[in-house]
Order: sequence, then structure tokens, then C-alpha cells
Amino acid sequence: MNIFFLLRPKTETSFIYDDSTLRQGIEKAQAHGFTSTPVISRDGRYVGTVTQGNMLWAVMDCFNGDRKSLEKVKIMDVMEKDFCPSVTIEASMDELLEHITNQNFVPIVDDRGMFVGIVTRKTVINYLRDNKK
Repeated sequence: MNIFFLLRPKTETSFIYDDSTLRQGIEKAQAHGFTSTPVISRDGRYVGTVTQGNMLWAVMDCFNGDRKSLEKVKIMDVMEKDFCPSVTIEASMDELLEHITNQNFVPIVDDRGMFVGIVTRKTVINYLRDNKK
């Protein structure tokens, strides 16, 4: 099975750039309601995932009552680089399942490390349910 068929493409995925500010990250999380968001570089490479928890702790550390203080911190400074590891589009279903059991989504990259989209746990579960033998 090619995991390409489970892919939610980058154009349909919420992500944030690594040079975005903490304030921009919070606003994006608030607008979309996700608890974690892929982080990519301006040239399109997947660099990690930022969680609401990462942002909350950063706010606790830097917020002094002025929202402008949230513009001094960059997302790349608060995200966890090893959290939510990616797989390539050529990954096997077994490899995808290994990751999806520990993550709500798996970031998918091409062979150059460019972010192409995500596969969600819900999509995998629905696929397995619909294709059980």
C-alpha cells in the first residue's frame, strides 16, 4: 500500500514557519484549534512540530502583560525538534503505523526533506476499518 493515498497535502494542511513569532503561532493554533502544528522552514523543509504546551510554557517564561513580548520569541525557539518525526512518502504502511500509534499525525516529506503534507491517525484508522479482511 502506498501511503500517498492517505496523504493530506500541504495545501490542505495547517503549518507554521519556523521564523514566525510566538504570537503568530498562538493565533494560528487558536484559529485552527489544533493541539500541535507542523513547523517548516521558508524553503519548505520540515523542521519539527510545535504544541500548545510548548507555546504555553514559552508564554509563561516571557509574557509580561504586553502582547508585544510574544513577538520577540520565534517558534523555532520553543518547538521540539525531535517530537513528531516525519517519514518519507516512500515509507511502508508498517513504518507509518509505528509512528501513528504515538502521534496524532505523521508529517510526510519527500526525499529532499521537503514537507509535502500529513497523514492523520483518523485517516489511518478509517482506512484500516474500511479495508479489513
